[in-house]
Amino acid sequence: MTPEIVPVLTAAPSHPAARIGVLLVNLGTPDSPNTPDVRRYLNEFLTDGRVVDMPAAIRYPLFRGLVVPLRAPKSAKIYKELWDEERGSPLLFHGLDLQKAVQAALGPQYVVAFGMRYQNPGVEKALTELRDVEVERIIVLPLFPQYASASTGSVQEKVMDIVKDWWIVPSISFISQFATEPGFIASLVARGRAAMERQHYDHFVFSYHGIPERHVKKGDPTNYCVFGNCCDTLTEKNRYCYRAQCFATSRLMAEGLGLRPEQYTVCFQSRLQSRLRDPWLQPYTDEALKEFPAKGIKHVLAFSPAFVADCLETTIEVGEEFKELFEEHGGEHWELVPSLNSEPVWVEAVADMVRRS
Repeated sequence: MTPEIVPVLTAAPSHPAARIGVLLVNLGTPDSPNTPDVRRYLNEFLTDGRVVDMPAAIRYPLFRGLVVPLRAPKSAKIYKELWDEERGSPLLFHGLDLQKAVQAALGPQYVVAFGMRYQNPGVEKALTELRDVEVERIIVLPLFPQYASASTGSVQEKVMDIVKDWWIVPSISFISQFATEPGFIASLVARGRAAMERQHYDHFVFSYHGIPERHVKKGDPTNYCVFGNCCDTLTEKNRYCYRAQCFATSRLMAEGLGLRPEQYTVCFQSRLQSRLRDPWLQPYTDEALKEFPAKGIKHVLAFSPAFVADCLETTIEVGEEFKELFEEHGGEHWELVPSLNSEPVWVEAVADMVRRS
């Protein structure tokens, strides 16, 4: 008689529910406002081939040997003005605040990490944290609204360079830009409307970080860009054009704020004073604002829509240096709208982008 074969039933192994990793990345900051730390930061930042796109044999000796040693002490003085005595670098502590708030908004199904492209806490450390908790996949959100090779592209390259050495690489996706994201625009508009309720303004400035025109052309294989009205609409051909995205963000902000085209100016800041004479995106903010008072523009509200956290380029450059320059030329009131930082509306916008991704 053949014995009956009874299957052995075993309990399914108990595994925690698979979670999704989220990596928020911002540009970077020195570890302190002291010259040696600023020098280390600038050395890493300015020798990135996507930031300064010249051959490495020229880039490294030029910037490490000449530009950075001259620039670091001056930048250190500016960082000391920016530094918070208790919390340190605004770009860092606002980033950590955003990480915590987005984690709370998304819940335990997600694991949110934060890293800097340059210096600390680094992208590699943040990715390792996500790997160690065995996330199922990773969504990378570079915190740059408008795509540029020197910012978003550099983050993407860094992430892929790190994970190429992992034995197991999870699925990784990137949110490459959010220039026209409704939640992002609504967050900016809410900030602007709050300022407009307190004060009357003659004009509005949307000041974006500048990049060389050649960076735009290098990302334009079909030669669509002519640095003119080609950026008046965002299309399939120019959807990754930094300039076109800046204009698209501005149009949506202006619509939300109820502004007519003649009431605002789109311009670009933070250009490197290069001896190579390469043109950067124009108009330059510092040049444009000098002409405002002669046109009867005495009260200006300024936005920095390329930045989502307060930093040197917003607080110091736009908030203080441009204010002083505007007043020197006859302006009466210049106000910077603070960055989104970890405002609740912005936190929910980030969480919503992640969920939809």
